[in-house]
Amino acid sequence: MRKFVISGGGTGGHIFPAIAIANQIKAVVPDADILFVGAEGKMEMEKVPAAGYPIEGLWISGIQRRLTLDNLSFPFKLLHSLNKARAILKRFRPDAVVGVGGYASGPLLYAATQMGIPALIQEQNSYAGLTNKWLSKRVQAICVAYPGMELYFPADKIHLTGNPVRQDIVALTDQREEALRFFGLSADKPVLLVIGGSQGARSINEAIAAGLPQLLDAGVQVVWQTGKNSFVESEASQNWQAQTGIHRTVFIQEMAKAYTTADVVVSRAGALSVSELCIARKPPIFVPLPTAAEDHQTKNAQALVQANAALLVPNARAATDLLPQTLALLQDKARQAELSQNIAQLARPQAAEAIVETLLGLGR
Repeated sequence: MRKFVISGGGTGGHIFPAIAIANQIKAVVPDADILFVGAEGKMEMEKVPAAGYPIEGLWISGIQRRLTLDNLSFPFKLLHSLNKARAILKRFRPDAVVGVGGYASGPLLYAATQMGIPALIQEQNSYAGLTNKWLSKRVQAICVAYPGMELYFPADKIHLTGNPVRQDIVALTDQREEALRFFGLSADKPVLLVIGGSQGARSINEAIAAGLPQLLDAGVQVVWQTGKNSFVESEASQNWQAQTGIHRTVFIQEMAKAYTTADVVVSRAGALSVSELCIARKPPIFVPLPTAAEDHQTKNAQALVQANAALLVPNARAATDLLPQTLALLQDKARQAELSQNIAQLARPQAAEAIVETLLGLGR
């Protein structure tokens, strides 16, 4: 029996690709034994068991940009996590390990490479973080989603695979009428899909809330994932129950249906969102999160803008620029088609297969 450890998490952008990799391992090696390692208290501790896989947690968190008690405790957390990672690896004895990013990925990959266990990094963004750049010298393979990653990693270790996404999005079919009925929308009006990530995006939510009257006057329907941190604020700003043509929710479970309804998508520029939009072939307007590590969301978005596959509104200008650009794109079918055609060229729907093929080639 072959055994694998997949480490990382913290956000959906790390967790869903990790689960996609695990599912593909099972498709190729049905009797494989897979263990996840995440960070205690983070969303992977809930999402991974829900997907049917066991997970163990490390006592680890990131370094804050200001002086906090968490920063003072970081050396102790790191040492504790390294020791626990070694104990997990000694007990489980994996054939190889995968790091998808997130707090737990660093200690687990470091411990594995210390112990001579083959290791693979799955880098989702167009800009590599410090931990992955440092670990790249120790691992055997690095699977990336963007060309030009030789700037950050040893060229001979790089495999351009793309980012794995959920299978229902890879298998997306054009069943728009069914999807519109699911969200209670009309077939004769355009649909704007707004997704700010699982935690929400205040700047996007505030701009959409302020612009709802104009959107509705223009005959636009809205499918809106507010995220849990912005749900209450947006609810207080409008009498949502009186509005028609709006489907607003904390989290969209049926994301494949949401993409199917959309004519235009407003989104953050996390790696998972970018990869899903490429596969869904939907014209996006990105509002990158400026506080993301090394501003990687802006770099993700810029990579698509340079390919004439997306529009970009800086977070600081969302209040003034997002609504006008959104309305303009919704009313310009030719521009939508151009962006859709170009973003489709960047899709890599076989990413999970390519990553697992690379992983299975890493013998002890």
